Amino acid sequence: MAAIIYALCALMAFVCAWLLLAAYFRSRYRLLLWGGLCFCGMTVSNALLMVDKVMLGPETDLSMVRHVITGISLLIFLYGLIWDTE
Repeated sequence: MAAIIYALCALMAFVCAWLLLAAYFRSRYRLLLWGGLCFCGMTVSNALLMVDKVMLGPETDLSMVRHVITGISLLIFLYGLIWDTE
């Protein structure tokens, strides 16, 4: 059951990233770009969560890698919110 939830979280993050980036390429509104890039990172983080918890088992811990990717994703979005004004 946990694998299904992890997969759905990764899928939803991918859908959000895809929709945000598609809207960016149509409108060229830069906040959509930063949001899309953030959700790309969240997709990778959620996919690593599924790999970590379901496929690798308890002997391997990818939590630090997941947290770093999530932090970088949020910093990208924060940069876009603060410094990229139109």
